[in-house]
Amino acid sequence: MGTIDDYVADLDPADRAAIERVYRIAAETVGADETAQGTSYGMPALLYRGTALVSVMRAKKHIGVYPFSGRVPEAVGSLLDGYDHEKGTIRFQP
Repeated sequence: MGTIDDYVADLDPADRAAIERVYRIAAETVGADETAQGTSYGMPALLYRGTALVSVMRAKKHIGVYPFSGRVPEAVGSLLDGYDHEKGTIRFQP
């Protein structure tokens, strides 16, 4: 078990599935063999080559994707139509 596994274990099944999917896509995109589970800024995080890549967590009113680069939402902005987002957060519902 890793930090992400521990975090999602107690979530509602729909939230767990959505969060695990985002982590899985991120890991597959950069190469799963180069990723690990860890923490950054006190949040469970997917690490890429030892550096925090992304955290995905359930908040009170949404699921938040927190890329550890503020440039990510700007760089993929055209893919985020319909999602609430700003420099350091992408928000969605499962």
